[in-house]
Amino acid sequence: MTRRGWRLSVVAVLAAICVSGPGRPEGIRTASDLGPLPADRYDFTPLDYQRSQRASALLVRQCMAERGHPDFPLDPRYPRDPIVATGVSTDYGVLDLAAARRWGYGWDPAKSRALQPKGRRMTNAEYADLPACNAAANRRLMRGIDLKRDWLYPSTRAIEIDKAVKRDPRLRAAWDVWSRCVAEQGFTRYPDPVAAYTDTAWQRGSDGNTRHTQRERDTAVADVTCKRRHHTAELWHAARARKQAVDITRHRDRYAAGLQALRAYRSTIAEVLRKLG
Repeated sequence: MTRRGWRLSVVAVLAAICVSGPGRPEGIRTASDLGPLPADRYDFTPLDYQRSQRASALLVRQCMAERGHPDFPLDPRYPRDPIVATGVSTDYGVLDLAAARRWGYGWDPAKSRALQPKGRRMTNAEYADLPACNAAANRRLMRGIDLKRDWLYPSTRAIEIDKAVKRDPRLRAAWDVWSRCVAEQGFTRYPDPVAAYTDTAWQRGSDGNTRHTQRERDTAVADVTCKRRHHTAELWHAARARKQAVDITRHRDRYAAGLQALRAYRSTIAEVLRKLG
């Protein structure tokens, strides 16, 4: 099914930029702890995604029963386990110092295994009917929503906003300070934290995880240490907030239509869950 504006990350474990000052918490535990962004209200939440996945699975199961597969599981495995290529992205790069020490730019492999389907393996006959049922479920959930005009608008603008953020002179200056800091510790001088996170030297596998080499882990520790020292993530977050606020003001009616589409989608999901869940 379609999901607007989401970044796929198998386990993006983002945490802990050290923030000092009276009355402040010891450290930011997740990227979301940096605070909300103006565009957040126009996008999916993790709860939205969980509910949409459940609603879609229920609709697919109903469709499969109508096609002669009455015991189709909600979370089936494929007839043959596919090679899964996982896209990995993160808004601010790695942030958790403890995770960086242990996993570098990757994560505990057990977390990838936890995402595997829990249901039985589907039969070849079920697999043949699955695409049609997936398409029917998607049409049901997107009922009454203009996909191109409203649904995709906020995520389309997000691409343009991200480009503008990368050109922000204050952010580029912050990245340069971070980059010099990492290089001074004996590591590659990356142009920005995402370049460090996505370096092909970490040899990500089909699940998106890395090899966790000593060099990788040491680089990640230097990366996080420099972010904490120079408040890189906070400055980055502020740049994103500025650009988003300006864009929303300039295109208020279009964003409002996108929000209405998201609310309609949530309403449909609630209806499906109420009837089938």
